[in-house]
Amino acid sequence: MKQKIGIWIDTRQAFIVKLSNDKHTVKIIESNIDTRERVEGESKKYGRFGGQYLTYEKHQQNRKKEQTNIYFKNLLKEIQTCESVVLFGPSQMKNLFEKELKNNMQFASKLVGVHSSDLLTENQTIAWVKDFYK
Repeated sequence: MKQKIGIWIDTRQAFIVKLSNDKHTVKIIESNIDTRERVEGESKKYGRFGGQYLTYEKHQQNRKKEQTNIYFKNLLKEIQTCESVVLFGPSQMKNLFEKELKNNMQFASKLVGVHSSDLLTENQTIAWVKDFYK
């Protein structure tokens, strides 16, 4: 039983629509990526040479990158047994996930398209995936 999958992906969540034998199932995966984060202790520091402002930008970037990698691993678990995958969504996250799929030999041949789209409701997402695979 081969499945065709459409993934609407955003920075906050992914809607996974699985089509098999004219039936569909929807699964939502939350990303848990902190986009606006304030690090405790991020303030002006006074040192021996006067006022200095220390930023924790590198720590925030590393944390966001790690959270994105965990998000992608959860998505890859969902598409292991599928026949084909189409990605669509409004943000750059679909392009990052496309690179992740192309770098992984197991999933590189399954990707059939990447498209831009607006924020869709659940029913619109299901209809979009069904129209794509007709």
